[in-house]
Amino acid sequence: MRVLITCPPMIKRIDEFRSIFEDKGVEIHIPNIVQTLSEDELIEILPKFDAWIIGDDPATERVFEAGKAGNLKAAVKWGVGVDNVNFKACEKLSIPIINTPQMFGAEVANIAVGYVIGLARELFLIDQEVKKGNWIKPAGLSIKDKKVGVIGFGDIGRHTAKYLKGLDMDVFVYDPFANKTEEEERLYTFTEYPNQIGELDFLVATCALTPATKNMVNRTIFQQMKPGIRIVNVSRGGIINEKDLMDAMDVNIVYSAALDVFEIEPLTADNPLRKYERCVFGTHNGSNTVEGVRRASHKAIEHLFNFLNI
Repeated sequence: MRVLITCPPMIKRIDEFRSIFEDKGVEIHIPNIVQTLSEDELIEILPKFDAWIIGDDPATERVFEAGKAGNLKAAVKWGVGVDNVNFKACEKLSIPIINTPQMFGAEVANIAVGYVIGLARELFLIDQEVKKGNWIKPAGLSIKDKKVGVIGFGDIGRHTAKYLKGLDMDVFVYDPFANKTEEEERLYTFTEYPNQIGELDFLVATCALTPATKNMVNRTIFQQMKPGIRIVNVSRGGIINEKDLMDAMDVNIVYSAALDVFEIEPLTADNPLRKYERCVFGTHNGSNTVEGVRRASHKAIEHLFNFLNI
C-alpha cells in the first residue's frame, strides 16, 4: 500500500507517525509543498497511490477521477474544514472518505481570542513600531463588557464563545443550526445574522465555508457596523470579502482586522491587504499545536486503515 500525505502540519511531524505506517507495511510519500499541490499536480501523481490524507488541496472531481482511474481506494481529509473537497464526487466514484472533526476546536479558539486581545490593546502595532525603533503607547480598548459576535457555533465557535465570555465580554452568536444547551442560552445571545451587528465592538468568524456563508461579511454588512469595529477571521478566507473589508477600513468603519485565512493562500505578494498596517496576518495555522496535530493525525490514520482493512 502507498499513501500520499499532503497536509503540512502532519508532514512537519511525520517522524512521529512513520512507525505506525511501517508496522502495517504501508509506504508513505510526502511531496515538496508549502501549502497545497495544484489540481494538475494532483491529477498527475494521485493515481500512483492507494490512499490520500488530504490537506487544503483542491480535491476536485477531476482529481478523484484521476485517482480512481489509478490505484486510489480511500481518502481522509485531515482536519475540520471540507470546503476544498468534493465529497459528492467521492460518493459517485465509490471512494470512501471522511474528515476529522472536533480535533482542535480549543486550539483555534485560542488563536481567535489571542487576536481579539491583540487588536484591543494594539499589541501587533506596538510590536511593529518597536522593531522600527519607535516607542509608541497607543490607547487600547478594555475587553470587559465589550460586545463580540461569533459567526458559527460548531466546535471552534463554541470554544471561542466560552473563552470570550470568560473575559467578561457580551457574546452574540450567529448560527441558524446551533445545537445549544440551556446554560449556553443563558450565557450568550443567539440571534439571526446580521441582527444587532451594529452594536458589536468585535466580530469573529469561526464558521465553515459553504455556499450560504461565502462572502457573508460583505459591503452591505460593513455598512451596518459601528465605526471602529475589530474583525477576526479564523475560519476560511471566503467568509469575508477582502475587497469590501479594505473599503471598510479606508472609511474607518473597520479599525483593524486579524486574518488567519485568505481567499488565496499563501497570501500573494501583490495582495493589497499588505498595505494596511492595522491588518494582522496569520498563515492558516490556528490548529497547529503539537497536541492538536497529534490527535488529528492519529485519527486520520485510524480512519484510513479502517477503509483499507489493514
